[in-house]
Amino acid sequence: MKLLSKHTLLAGLLATAGFATMAQTPPPAPAPQPAQAAAPAHIGQHDPAQWEARMAQRHARHMAELKAKLKITPDEEAAWTTFAASMQPAPHPMMGKDRAARRAEFAKLTTPERIDKTRALRSERDQRMDKRADATKTFYAALKPEQQKVFDATTLRMMSHMEHKGHKGGWHGDRG
Repeated sequence: MKLLSKHTLLAGLLATAGFATMAQTPPPAPAPQPAQAAAPAHIGQHDPAQWEARMAQRHARHMAELKAKLKITPDEEAAWTTFAASMQPAPHPMMGKDRAARRAEFAKLTTPERIDKTRALRSERDQRMDKRADATKTFYAALKPEQQKVFDATTLRMMSHMEHKGHKGGWHGDRG
């Protein structure tokens, strides 16, 4: 019985200490820096122009890294240039200056018309994907076997990263 009362007393003390710490008021938040005070954090986060610019920078960085990994020689430069040009991402159909107008136009459509419009957009995207696939196969054929192994490993890692980030179609899928 004595052991049970010690455990009960200890549990009660811990619970009381826990309630006491929760009852204390938290320290005040630090004062915002002048730049933070001027504009909320989310301003510019969804700006289509800034988003497109960030994506273009990311694409250019990835292409430069791939070119360095493949060790493209001057003889292969023409094939690389053609490949790199074909890999330029197409702008997202719902981004850009007239985004609100396109959304308003889409809202006016009936459900069957929206389905047809979505199918047309998907068909355009599939055509762009087919062109990229053909360009990739052509470029791949121009690479030396060692470069093909590097290309295989790099694109395999890229695809596994996309799967983990949720890029499996829909709004967050490939846009070009």
